[in-house]
Amino acid sequence: MRKQKGFSLIELLIVVAIILIIAAIAIPNLLRSRMSANESAAAGTVRTLNTTEVTYLTTYPAAGYAADLKFLGPSTDCSDPTTVNKDTSCLADIVLACTAQPCVKGAYKYQLGATTPGTAPVSDYVINAIPVGAQAGGKTYCAVADAVVRVKPYATADAVVLPAACSVAPFSPLPN
Repeated sequence: MRKQKGFSLIELLIVVAIILIIAAIAIPNLLRSRMSANESAAAGTVRTLNTTEVTYLTTYPAAGYAADLKFLGPSTDCSDPTTVNKDTSCLADIVLACTAQPCVKGAYKYQLGATTPGTAPVSDYVINAIPVGAQAGGKTYCAVADAVVRVKPYATADAVVLPAACSVAPFSPLPN
C-alpha cells in the first residue's frame, strides 16, 4: 500500500481554528490601537490650531483671531507674499482649512469659530474636534483662546456646534 502525502481534513480544520482564535484576540486590540491613534492625532491637531491662532493674531492684530478655518488656509500660491493676507494666511493645510466647516481630517471633524461672531477684531475663539463616528474615536476635544485642550468622552449625540461651552463641564483639561 502506498502512503499518501499531505494533510488530513482534521489537521486543516485545527489550523483554521487556531488562526480564527488568534484573529479574535488580535482584531479588537488593533481597533483600539487605531482609535487611540485617531484620538492622539486629534489632540495634536487642536494643539496645532491653538498655535496657529496665536500666529494669526500676532501677524494680523487688527483682525484678532481667525474666525473660521478657511482664513488659516492657503491662498492660490503661498510662495507669493502678495497673495498671503488675513483671508488666506497659509498657516494651515488645505484639508484642515476647508471652505465649508466642519473640515474632516483623518477620523475627526474640526470646526473653528469666534465666540462672538460678527465683531472685529475677534477676541476669542473655540475649536471643536469630534470623531466622525463611534469607531473613529472615543473622545471629543475643544479649546478656546487660553490654549488649554479639553476633552470629554464622545457621545453619539455630539455635534459640531459653535460656540460651545468648552471651558466648563463636561470638558476637562487634557493632561500634558
